[in-house]
Amino acid sequence: MTQPTAAPCIAVVDDDEALRDSLAWLLDSVGLDTRAFADGEAFLAAEPDAFGAVLLDVRMPGLSGLQVQQRLIERGDTAPIIFMTGHGDVPMAVAALKAGAFDFIEKPFNQQQLIDAVQQALAEHQRQRAVLQRIDTLRERYDALRPKERDILVLVAEGMTSREIAEHLAVSAKTVEVYRLRAMKALVADNLAELVRICVALGLVEPLPERVENGKQH
Repeated sequence: MTQPTAAPCIAVVDDDEALRDSLAWLLDSVGLDTRAFADGEAFLAAEPDAFGAVLLDVRMPGLSGLQVQQRLIERGDTAPIIFMTGHGDVPMAVAALKAGAFDFIEKPFNQQQLIDAVQQALAEHQRQRAVLQRIDTLRERYDALRPKERDILVLVAEGMTSREIAEHLAVSAKTVEVYRLRAMKALVADNLAELVRICVALGLVEPLPERVENGKQH
């Protein structure tokens, strides 16, 4: 039986207690749980996978928001970060965006703007988690294949024909077809295009470069 999914919790990291309380009230009013932290150190000490998004102040005593972001990157935490900035902090916020932050909002901010940004961040985090879970599932299926099935799978994804693969591996073309079909079934790939996408997702082959038509990339 599938367990119900817990509601996402938003981390609010800001040294201004009044702002923390205000944000907690605002997000609670739209059904979102929050957990407040007065500084970056306390936040980093919390459970890393507990949050669906992070509202993070740029300027704080101790670790700055950018330093907290860097620590999260180093730990591999994937919760999207929305930076809260003062007017003079916009260049810092742009640097944060380049480092992978989801968004930044200037103080004082519009309440609906903040709610919209948080909802979008939560949706993006859910999408990222779904992608990672799918890749984990595909990796398990790939690891369960026989060594020769893996070899043939990669060669097919690289564009070699069954005849070329047979010559390359010194086996019959019929053997190549049997192993290819078996591998595709195991990976739940209905066609060659899906097989190639799976191999790219697993990092087994390089993605195709974007097509160039009339001087434009597609």
